[in-house]
Amino acid sequence: MFEILNLKDEPENLATLASWHQDEWSYLNPGESLAARITRMQPYLNNEFIPSTFIAKDKTLLGSAAIISQDMKTNPPLTPWLASVFVRPENRKQGIGSKLVLHVMAQARKEGINILYLYTPDQVSFYSKLGWSILDKRQYQDHDVTIMQVKLDV
Repeated sequence: MFEILNLKDEPENLATLASWHQDEWSYLNPGESLAARITRMQPYLNNEFIPSTFIAKDKTLLGSAAIISQDMKTNPPLTPWLASVFVRPENRKQGIGSKLVLHVMAQARKEGINILYLYTPDQVSFYSKLGWSILDKRQYQDHDVTIMQVKLDV
């Protein structure tokens, strides 16, 4: 069994997460180095809700999900965003990603947030099963992505 914790309470996991995220999504942030990603993730260690990263952990780090104010430079009016949903490949298909997403949604609801956004190049089906709907499809950083939203009953 795993638990979900706030990254700010386990900051020693920041570099590992940044490395995983860099390996998974560097193509969506062209030119960003691992060091720059680590610097960009430092605000997740503050006490504010946005930005926050939640981690799944048993004896080892399993995955993450974040809430941030902005995830697409081309869509500034849309805020806040679910981002960085990642589960280690060897731990996928065990419900960890779903629980992380649902946790962020529940925390956002508690904070009075009515709508969350995300974009995904390839996980529309995963998010649809969790109640997200398609808002738009477009090119972002030369890749096809789908923008989705979920309305939270506050």
